[in-house]
Amino acid sequence: MTRRPAAILWAAMALGFATTVVHALPSYQQVRQAYTPSDLSLLDRHGQPLQTVRVDNRARRLSWVGLQEVSPALRMAIVLSEDQRFWAHGGVDWRAVAASTWANAWNQRTRGASTVTMQLAGLLDKAQARPADGRSITGKLRQTMGAATLERQWRKSDILEAYLNLVPFRGELVGLHALSLTLFGKHPSGLDAQEAAIAAALVRGPNAAPAVVSQRACQVLRQMQPGQGCAGLALFTQAALQRKGGMPLGEQAAPHAARQVLQAAREAGQGKGAAAPWPSALRTTLDATTQRLATQLLKQQLAELGRRDVEDGAVIVLDNATGDVLAWVGSAGSLASAREVDGVIARRQPGSTLKPFIYELAFERRLLTPASLLDDSPVQMPTTNGLYTPQNYDRQFKGWVSTRHALGSSLNIPAVRAGAMLGEQAVAQRFNALGLALREPGGFYGPGLALGSAEVTLRDLANAYRALAQGGVWSPVRWLPIDTKARPSAAQPPRRVMQPQAVYLVTHILADNSARAATFGLDSQLATRGFAAVKTGTSKDMRDNWCLGYSDRYTVGVWIGNASGAPMQAVSGTTGAAPVWSRLMAELHRGTPSRPPTPPAGVIEQPVRFAGWAQAEPARDEWFIAGTQQAVWQVQPPPVLRVIRNPQDSAIYALDPDIPPNVQRLSFETGTVLGRRHSWWLDGKRLRTTSAGSPQPWLPWPGRHTLELREGNTVIDRVRFEVRGAAPRRQAAS
Repeated sequence: MTRRPAAILWAAMALGFATTVVHALPSYQQVRQAYTPSDLSLLDRHGQPLQTVRVDNRARRLSWVGLQEVSPALRMAIVLSEDQRFWAHGGVDWRAVAASTWANAWNQRTRGASTVTMQLAGLLDKAQARPADGRSITGKLRQTMGAATLERQWRKSDILEAYLNLVPFRGELVGLHALSLTLFGKHPSGLDAQEAAIAAALVRGPNAAPAVVSQRACQVLRQMQPGQGCAGLALFTQAALQRKGGMPLGEQAAPHAARQVLQAAREAGQGKGAAAPWPSALRTTLDATTQRLATQLLKQQLAELGRRDVEDGAVIVLDNATGDVLAWVGSAGSLASAREVDGVIARRQPGSTLKPFIYELAFERRLLTPASLLDDSPVQMPTTNGLYTPQNYDRQFKGWVSTRHALGSSLNIPAVRAGAMLGEQAVAQRFNALGLALREPGGFYGPGLALGSAEVTLRDLANAYRALAQGGVWSPVRWLPIDTKARPSAAQPPRRVMQPQAVYLVTHILADNSARAATFGLDSQLATRGFAAVKTGTSKDMRDNWCLGYSDRYTVGVWIGNASGAPMQAVSGTTGAAPVWSRLMAELHRGTPSRPPTPPAGVIEQPVRFAGWAQAEPARDEWFIAGTQQAVWQVQPPPVLRVIRNPQDSAIYALDPDIPPNVQRLSFETGTVLGRRHSWWLDGKRLRTTSAGSPQPWLPWPGRHTLELREGNTVIDRVRFEVRGAAPRRQAAS
């Protein structure tokens, strides 16, 4: 009597347990929908795969593979190794259970009785893992009931397919796809008998030693191919198990862009738990054709520059209207160290590419017009660190030039003069408003800020040029397509930074091939068939060169240099970055030519004619902001034409006590030939002069000095300078 209630109790418990299992296990469709690969596939704007990136470091799971995508050899190996009667039983192989029970009774080692269906039930249980209680009666009962449930609700092929995608293999590898790629470098459809036998052996012992895996694989292989040996299997197994996981199969065209996409997706709330898990694929703003083209053109240019100590480069392409990133090539160099650096977001000195923003601000504040004259002659500007003496790229000076000529031909000294008129703080504020994010205040950089002494990124600089293309309106770049049903983000809404009239003047100059002819010639890489506004830049010591420009639809930025910061040999913006920019812009507009912008309200065009010091400037029709067309003036005109060429006014010289005084002599020189009545006067005392027009040597001593050039008793030029340091033995003036 006591046994019957116990039997009834056990039966009730089993029935209740089975009911729980029935409700706990998901359907095949639910398993497929819940499956999330550890590697996210990035798609371009048209849905074409571009890159795969790891988003889950807990386990390696690649995309789900259908049973029809698995090689017949692998299907056979799994069934022979794990469940020989899989296609015949109803979830539990009672023959195997009986054989296992008999063997355990006689302490014989045999294969376990768990079928593929039972193992899948364990994988689908809580936490998607095998039961923690292992081979206990409760665990076996749970697996048995779960297997029965699966066999009633699932097809056999679905059970085997799900098992192959969910079963843990070696280490972090989960599922056949991850195992096949990591160990054998191929898709599961291509596994041969030897590889399939190793995979089956790893199911039984995921972390077994290579020798054990090889032995088990040999047993499976002999079942698959009776009479065949296992020659070479041990070495093959050992080599396979030593392989480290690589990138998934398929095109990997945007590795650096992938990092930015993931960051943007995380900021948008993606990948944050069950509420917004990572999908199997994510559509981006990238364009696969443009991405491949930019990479190809950059690699070709780097190959051509290989003998000039050039190792790397970067390219970005933006859609002007939306800010969509169409192409992002962070590196294309051959060195592994360079490939790790994303050149699009690395901070570097941009050289002359900042000049357009200097002149735009000067136009906006009515300090300059495109016809205003700037003095391109030697200048020394006092700073906290001494005198700043800018030079032009060709070490030559053009005299008085128009602003159009100064910007188009990228003359340094006029840009420094324009920056000085604005003030360093005003220039820095404008740069920051354009998203360049300077790390220091304007005074830290000094007058060199106008020539690119501050470090910026190619991304930020290209987006600032996009603001020019948009008539002065700035907005952030975009990686993810906007859902039209979703409310747009208000984090960084579009904002007007520059005046449209001033922007139009700058754009017109940057697109004027004649304005740049003095420096670049009429047939340079910057000349395009359709409209394009473009500017190059080269940092000091030729460590970086840039080319940035925009058409009516696209903004393209190119950087060429070395990730290590090492200088290049004789590579400028026109020979390094410009060829990539030019070819890429031409391809982007192959079917649709670029059109120039329409002049905004508030700008007018009128003829101008130059005279006096600017006779070299041709007469032309020039654009002005309305109301400034009469202000064609000379900026900073010299009250007296400077005659003394050396020393320059406010110069500071330092004497070295370790160098003999005779070799530290200064030379007083003029920029014109002296007549017989000309004489040098130092601190009110006349010096014995050499022949007319020859330099006047002088042995310096510390102190502040005044040097005058007189004609008779008339002072025609005067400069003041200072000598610092240990005093050499004083001698009479000579």
